[in-house]
Amino acid sequence: MAERSTAAVDVADNSGETSLTAQADQSTADGVAKNRERDTDSDEVQETTGTDGAGKTSPPELHSGHKLARRYRLEECVTRLDGFSSWRAVDEKLRRAVGVHILPADHSRARSVLAAARSSALLGDPRFVQVLDAVEENDVVYVVHEWLPDATELTTLLASGPLEPYDAYQMVSQVSSAMAAAHREGLAHLRLNPNAVLRASTGQWRIRGLAVNAALRGVASDTPQRTDTEAIGALLYAALTQRWPYESDAYGLSGLPKDIGLIAPDQVRAGVHRGLSELAMRALANDGATASRHESPCTTPEELVKAIGEMPRIRPPEPAFTAPPEYQRTTYQQGTYGRQAPRPGVTQQIPSPPPPLQTRTGKALKWAVSALLIAALGLGSWQLADALMDQGGKNDDPGQTHTNDGNDKGRKKPAPSKPIAISSARDFDPLGDRTEKPSDIRKVYDNSTATYWQTDYYLSADFGRLKSGVGIILDLGKAQQVGKVTVTFVGDTSVELRSPSSDASSEPTSLDAYTTVAKGSGTTVQLKPGKPFKSRYLLVWLTKLPLQPDDGKWRGRVADIKVTS
Repeated sequence: MAERSTAAVDVADNSGETSLTAQADQSTADGVAKNRERDTDSDEVQETTGTDGAGKTSPPELHSGHKLARRYRLEECVTRLDGFSSWRAVDEKLRRAVGVHILPADHSRARSVLAAARSSALLGDPRFVQVLDAVEENDVVYVVHEWLPDATELTTLLASGPLEPYDAYQMVSQVSSAMAAAHREGLAHLRLNPNAVLRASTGQWRIRGLAVNAALRGVASDTPQRTDTEAIGALLYAALTQRWPYESDAYGLSGLPKDIGLIAPDQVRAGVHRGLSELAMRALANDGATASRHESPCTTPEELVKAIGEMPRIRPPEPAFTAPPEYQRTTYQQGTYGRQAPRPGVTQQIPSPPPPLQTRTGKALKWAVSALLIAALGLGSWQLADALMDQGGKNDDPGQTHTNDGNDKGRKKPAPSKPIAISSARDFDPLGDRTEKPSDIRKVYDNSTATYWQTDYYLSADFGRLKSGVGIILDLGKAQQVGKVTVTFVGDTSVELRSPSSDASSEPTSLDAYTTVAKGSGTTVQLKPGKPFKSRYLLVWLTKLPLQPDDGKWRGRVADIKVTS
């Protein structure tokens, strides 16, 4: 694998594109995949080959059933364009569907495509469709990537109308944070359009073709961060309005009317979320000339992520419940089987039902209830008499004194619970590298839910199967009676409350030294042990992490911890 480098994108020859979103292309597709996922932009115009001679190289003669490396069996050609072809294939070794880009080894862009694919594979971010293999073999260069059968392109989603504000917010948040992470590693996309953005069945948004799509077409940019930011703005604009923010039509969307320029989404369509409309303009008009409502423009994905973080969070819509259908009375009558059907036109008299409890079953029910009531009264009378006799026998004892003030003053009332101050806290990662974001640990007891301490990110809710959990050790200053610990999270999180297994004058440093006393899950979890206990140290142990929508990663976020006696 090659080292990460912007060369993975920039060494490709510029084929004449000025900006990803500044013009819409089309392609000649030799086939359309039955699957919704397309490897390349089949809605785009075939690009010019420029001066690199890419058009002089004929694509390899391949057909369905052809195998690469005795492993990847080609199934269906999705796109044949500009000297390369894209296929849906089957990895016979792992028995899964994959996508494959193929071009001749002597193609002028073959080297840049290999470099881009290997750099993208090194990123390993789950928010991008992963590159699985990049090989030069038998005069052919091919790149193998994931194929997501349950994912839907943004192009397909927009065919039925604009997205709801919450869906558009999730899309721009996840795409922006993913591209910010890619640019931090020196990788750009440069071909970010509705065909390259997919929504999985889980609701997570993923990006296809990082660096590789641009290298296949020879697209380069002197300002890659600005190009990708403008592309994200165009995606959000299309999601809000179902219109492409330029005069030309593209990706199945109509362009804006000519001679009116770029106008804000809330001026194109009524009911558009104002904050998202401003955000789209700040990304699109990033030269600052027409930025909506005089907000500062966003010229990098990192600035876009910051602007999204400053917006009020958009809540998901409430689920709609449909009323059950009205009860339909059937015409079936009990005991009609075998009867002669009535003649048409003859009015049939329907026998009226007997009065309630006058049937044989009703009478039996009345006798049964009466017998139960009589038995209950007799039993109650016998118990009352027995109690009175027992009390009388006790009162005859001259040495027995009875006191009853009617208010149970003799019974000791439990002491009211009081808040316990947290003296200090530290991160606790005994199963990992011994550290877990220690700089923000004070935010868990700063009496504010607007700030939080967060864990490192993982590839799944169960910490990527690397360990069973991470946590926070609380120091109460001295041994105190603990009755309840309330933990507020960002996202639905599973957590356990643990206490030292024995009286400890110093802080235990191993996980085995703590015993679980309560557990729960949710966004606000009250951890209440079976009975109060006394301890100076407490361990809040996270066992299952939520998927955070703003960065698309599995991580725990603790906003506040309260301890009461």
